[in-house]
Amino acid sequence: MKALTRVLGIDPGSTITGYGVIDSDGVRSVYVTHGHIRVKGESFPERLGHIHEAIGDVIDHWNPTSAAIEQVFISNNPMSALKLGQARGAAITAVVSRGLSMAEYSARTVKQVVTGSGAADKSAVQTLVKSQLDIKRVVQVDAGDGLAIALCHAHSALGGTRAIMPTSKRRSRGRGLRW
Repeated sequence: MKALTRVLGIDPGSTITGYGVIDSDGVRSVYVTHGHIRVKGESFPERLGHIHEAIGDVIDHWNPTSAAIEQVFISNNPMSALKLGQARGAAITAVVSRGLSMAEYSARTVKQVVTGSGAADKSAVQTLVKSQLDIKRVVQVDAGDGLAIALCHAHSALGGTRAIMPTSKRRSRGRGLRW
C-alpha cells in the first residue's frame, strides 16, 4: 500500500474561494477538511491579497504536499473571466511561494474523473464527492468544488486509476478554517 499524500484542491472565485483537503494514495482518498473564503477588501487588489493570504493560511495549517486548481473557463463576460483569472493567480502564488507543486484541471475533466461524465451538473458532483469521502453534513458549493478538484488531482496525478473508491476512514471531522 502506497503512503497517503495530502492534496489541496482550490475552486477560485473573486467573492468566494472554496478549498478541500484530502489524503490519497491515488486509489483511495480520505477526507481531511474543507471550507470557503469569503473574500474581503474594499478594492479588488485588497481582495486578491486576501485570497493569497487566506490560501497561505490553509496551506500553513493543513500542510498539503501538492495542490490543484480549476482552470479559467471561457465566459460570455470578459470582465468576469479576467477577475476569475486574477483570483486564480492570487491562489496560485500562495501555493508556489510555499514550494508546492500546482496542477490545473478544466471543469469538464474534474467532472469526468469524479462522476464519470464531463457533462455532470453541480448537484451530481456534490453528491458524489460527499459519498466518496463519507461526508454526512452539508458542504458549501465552492468548498465541494474544492474537494472535487482535490479528488481529480489525486486520482489523475498520483498514479491511481480513474475509478474513485469511497472510504469510511476520516482523519478530521472539523469544518476547517473559515474567513
